[in-house]
Amino acid sequence: MPVTAETASFKFNHTMLRIKDPKASLPFYTEVLGMTLLRESNMGDFTLYFLAYEDEGVLELTHNHGTEADTNFQGYSSGNTEPGKGFGHIAISVANVEEACARFEKLGVSFKKRLTDGKMRHIAFILDPDGYWIEIVPHTLKV
Repeated sequence: MPVTAETASFKFNHTMLRIKDPKASLPFYTEVLGMTLLRESNMGDFTLYFLAYEDEGVLELTHNHGTEADTNFQGYSSGNTEPGKGFGHIAISVANVEEACARFEKLGVSFKKRLTDGKMRHIAFILDPDGYWIEIVPHTLKV
């Protein structure tokens, strides 16, 4: 369906992921991926963290207090395994995928798919501290 006058002003705003421990997730998103923490909002029993790159969509990380210390906490579903298969990944575009992957490797980031794996050798998937998949694509990726 084409854009109509009623939807012409609509824009994608943000995506939210639940995280177990902000002490692990915030450094990953700010230091490893280079996002800027725009705002932190403590809502009592949970805290919201809003991160973004300049002039890009926002990633909201939600931390439900207590999960970081709960030894029985099983973690959140990444959406890529049963049960709960549905959500797949977020994607970050970079100027040079090979250089970005070499940096991730040096930093000890876990990979789900390296450039040398599978048929799609121009993309990679890394894992954040909660196991969410992050696709690494070139800026010039055609969707």
